[in-house]
Amino acid sequence: MLYFSRWKIYTIIGVCVAGILLTLPNFFSRDLMGSVPDWLPHRQIHLGLDLRGGSYLLLEVDMSAVVKERLGNLQDAVRTQFRTADIGYVNLTNDDHAVTFTLRDLKDRDEALKLLGTLSIGPVANGQPELTIDIGSDGNGIISMTEVAIHDKAAKAVEQSIEIIRRRIDETGVNEPTIARQGEQRILVQLPGVEDPDRIKRLLGQTAKLTFRLLGSDTEAATGRAPPGFELLPSADVDRRGPASGPARYLVRKRIEVDGGNLVDARSGPNSQNGEWVVNFEFDSVGARRFADVTKNNVGRPFAIVLDNKVISAPVIREPILGGRGQISGHFTAQSANDLAVLLRAGALPAPLTVIEERTVGPDLGADAIRAGIYSIIVGFILVVTYMTLAYGLFGLMANVALVFNLILTLGVLSLLQATLTLPGLAGILLTLGMSVDANILINERIREETRKGKSPFAAMEAGFRRAFATIVDANLTTLIKMLLLFSLGSGPVKGFAVTISFGILASMFTATVVARLMMVSWLRWKRPAVLPV
Repeated sequence: MLYFSRWKIYTIIGVCVAGILLTLPNFFSRDLMGSVPDWLPHRQIHLGLDLRGGSYLLLEVDMSAVVKERLGNLQDAVRTQFRTADIGYVNLTNDDHAVTFTLRDLKDRDEALKLLGTLSIGPVANGQPELTIDIGSDGNGIISMTEVAIHDKAAKAVEQSIEIIRRRIDETGVNEPTIARQGEQRILVQLPGVEDPDRIKRLLGQTAKLTFRLLGSDTEAATGRAPPGFELLPSADVDRRGPASGPARYLVRKRIEVDGGNLVDARSGPNSQNGEWVVNFEFDSVGARRFADVTKNNVGRPFAIVLDNKVISAPVIREPILGGRGQISGHFTAQSANDLAVLLRAGALPAPLTVIEERTVGPDLGADAIRAGIYSIIVGFILVVTYMTLAYGLFGLMANVALVFNLILTLGVLSLLQATLTLPGLAGILLTLGMSVDANILINERIREETRKGKSPFAAMEAGFRRAFATIVDANLTTLIKMLLLFSLGSGPVKGFAVTISFGILASMFTATVVARLMMVSWLRWKRPAVLPV
């Protein structure tokens, strides 16, 4: 274990130099590192929410809205099926739990059951049906979702919400956000460095469900009551500008002509004619065809653009729009137009999100945490260095040099991976400093024992490294297994702690058994002392 070939020496030096180069970018500003050539190391460690400051949000998916929407669609589908088949019915309603109706004639019962059976989307989890359908002997029918279907829909809604939240936040340019599921219906969102959390809350709070629908007649709207197949929706102008310049409420068909899910792009920009901010959108091939058909068949009629059950605008169709492109106007500011474009590009949430917990960490508090963490690392480092020097003399100093490279290599790997450093990560680095010298202590104690037995310096050092190596591997391997379990089962901060400790252990095995050994062997061959100074 005391022989190093030339290529091994160069490899060890190369690894240490690479660690230094990878660590250096963390000591310069992000603006400066953004201007360096791509071939130079420029990646930096990102600071987490507790160190950089930012926003912490805990959101809950409103599952009642998901079920209500599905039952509303079922109600419309039942109406369409019965009218198409000329089946008489009355009292078709839904009460947020089930769709109910009453058949006029019991002889239609079998045909109605057959038609309603086609409304299910098919088996859900474990092959269970989505709907339970029953029509009693008195003609009263009920359609409800099974518990399995509700849980399956909840799981899919949360997964879809996480993906859409990620898209929306990515559009805002937030670095290293943490978006994770908590429990069955909750989503954790951590946004380091966010200076305007209210804007993020507005972006995440909007479902952003965009639909294009035809309006009812002014005569029907004037009655203040919505006939079957229509609904009264408020104008979005009331929210943005106070009293709306147009109608405060619009009579809108429930039938959706074109859905926002067919959008492929949305961009904000000023209108070339009047300079007002608008949102320009573009449909995919399916949406473009539907948009062309509805505008071609309804020239001269108003066409409502509805966002989250509020009418943004209701322009009159002057001519068929065949290119699949359109424009949304509605007294936008530059930021509100850009936010709407972000929402439309990211897609609609399957259900509204409710903020049930919110915390804001100021940058000053984060700076205090960084300062305290750095002070802890410095104090810990000084104590370890002092102890090793007093306990083992020259070999203790060499162990301290290896400890410095251990810290450098750990930070270098974190920088290469652009990892996010949090307070638990800082604690992991501090703990690594103490754990890293354990290997050197084992080696030095073994060398001391062999020296006391009267062995020569070369034999004592050879035996010390050989006998300590197995113990070092066993101790570090068991710790790595524990860190793997923490990473697999823990949450974000725990995972950060586990990652930092794991990289520190791997670096310490290299620095303690390779770097320190290279220095000690080089000194031994150079000085050839009669007795080892340990």
